[in-house]
Amino acid sequence: MSGIAGFAGSIRAVVIGASGGIGAAVTHRLLADPGVTDVLALSRRPVAPAGKLRTGFLDLADESSIIDAAALAEAVDLVFIASGLLHQDAVQPEKSWRTLDPMAMAQLFQVNAIGPALVAKHFLPRMPRYGRAVFAALSAKVGSITDNRLGGWYGYRASKAALNQIIRTTAIELARSRPDAICVTLHPGTVDTPLSQPFQAAVARDRLFTPAVAAAHLLGVLGGLTPMDSGGLFAWDGRRLPY
Repeated sequence: MSGIAGFAGSIRAVVIGASGGIGAAVTHRLLADPGVTDVLALSRRPVAPAGKLRTGFLDLADESSIIDAAALAEAVDLVFIASGLLHQDAVQPEKSWRTLDPMAMAQLFQVNAIGPALVAKHFLPRMPRYGRAVFAALSAKVGSITDNRLGGWYGYRASKAALNQIIRTTAIELARSRPDAICVTLHPGTVDTPLSQPFQAAVARDRLFTPAVAAAHLLGVLGGLTPMDSGGLFAWDGRRLPY
């Protein structure tokens, strides 16, 4: 029996972005749970298969790779999207509208919003029609329009706000065919990964989480959710955050 993400029985899980800090930690935690019977770890970088861990390639910018990965998954109870982009080469958080770059913004939207939408398109049909099923994607508190008091970070904020809207819209449709399913976005807090490293200076030490701690938080939050929570944005401590 498993308590992971609120499941009472065996779980067939998929982790997307499994080679990253949070994705790897979520994968490890799932593999350690005796109630998890199958884990499919998907990423652009290779992950070595072992035991009940299967691996595959998925690029959020390539729908054909998402289609192939969904076929590899077959049936699935839990999908956890741990991928995200904040900075990479020419993509950097903007301090002003003067530095907006359309190519950088397009890349942010592709990874943070469009890619997860395509994952939903191809993986949700493989979830059970009845019984608990969970689809979760990492978002960010800075994607909240209501909570935005500092400005800046245009592309990242907007792409995460778009992700929240996509998940909210998907949850409404999903409830019609899978009434027991949960579809949410999660804010992990500040996690000690390459994504956050340039921005950790002002973070209190007790609020800078290791990937392992973040994975425990996030799977614990999922375990406390019900279908009534579907479509929401939830923080690492279980709080529902505003859009």
